[in-house]
Amino acid sequence: MKQETSMSKALPVLFGFFIMGFVDVVGIATNYVKSDFGLTDSVANLLPMMVFLWFFVLSIPTGLLMNKIGRKKTVVVSMVFTFVAMLIPLLAYTFTTMLVTFALLGIGNTILQVSLNPLLTNVVKGDRLTSSLTWGQFIKAIASFLGPIIAGFALTSLGNWKLLFPIFAVVTLLSTVWLYMTTIEEAPITGKTSSFIECFSLLGDKVILLLFLGILMVVGVDVGLNTTIPKFLMERCGLLIDKAGLGTSLYFIARTTGAFVGAILLMKFSPRKFFIISMFVAIAAIIVALFMSNLIALLAMIFLLGFAVANVFSIVFSAALQRKPERANEISGLMIMGVSGGALFPWLMGVVSDSYQSQGAAFVVLLGLLCYLLFLAFSMKKA
Repeated sequence: MKQETSMSKALPVLFGFFIMGFVDVVGIATNYVKSDFGLTDSVANLLPMMVFLWFFVLSIPTGLLMNKIGRKKTVVVSMVFTFVAMLIPLLAYTFTTMLVTFALLGIGNTILQVSLNPLLTNVVKGDRLTSSLTWGQFIKAIASFLGPIIAGFALTSLGNWKLLFPIFAVVTLLSTVWLYMTTIEEAPITGKTSSFIECFSLLGDKVILLLFLGILMVVGVDVGLNTTIPKFLMERCGLLIDKAGLGTSLYFIARTTGAFVGAILLMKFSPRKFFIISMFVAIAAIIVALFMSNLIALLAMIFLLGFAVANVFSIVFSAALQRKPERANEISGLMIMGVSGGALFPWLMGVVSDSYQSQGAAFVVLLGLLCYLLFLAFSMKKA
């Protein structure tokens, strides 16, 4: 009975990761908006910047907010922002309104990522945390790969790719009600509430700093691939956008598969060893992709990349939470601030690709990020 009760509380929390995955629609949306309005890469990549900039601005305040109103209420607030964001493209479709849409989606997703991961610790305890966080990433990846598929279907069959937004809105509303109706016990916050300075002082811990940079890099890789894969396939293989967008879906299918496999293997094997092997595979895959123009070979490398990076976020995030569990809210806010790498690195990739007139140049930026993650994987033995 106790296990059933625990599961009934865990399910609505885990489903929140599905809503979290909606943010990845910015990848395929960037390509559609670029095509619709005739934008350059650097201008089109303002869309992911509008999403992930908020992770830098709001992550720490959200961590402090959790200390005041609790984790569950904070998650509910995040879903309200997400729901509103999904409605805007139905009212007006301009580049400006899409910037507003993804800004609101970014705000909601920032609050969600900061609060949902610690909320999971209220229903999952001990050694199961890393595996549970990976299951969460698995659920998130399902939403991520469905986005481009739904957008492509909406465009080819219904004549409007933006019809994916009302579907996401309905699912967000259902998730919000489910979580709101679920009773989750949270330990009361005792003592003095942390300040901004105290939160940032956690970076004085060398291990926390390295892990924070790891989050920055892995999200940069994830969003960078999300936005660049369709353009890379269009450049190398001459595909149209609706077909090239399926490359992003393949990437997220690979991430979903990798997260599922990782959730099982991380119950038995060392996260550090798993991390090291994953990074060697990812680096090899991206180097091979740089020299290929065959569609099948490129799709194989994209799958390997998605499979290899699928578990990195949960491994790094879990290591940070377990470093100082008594500061879980503040560390969560700090780590999610690193998700702002999704704003910085895709924009940098857009600038580089515009400068060299090559999407391959953008992949070189990703290679550099993966090399840092390999260094972090080896350094985790000191954590």
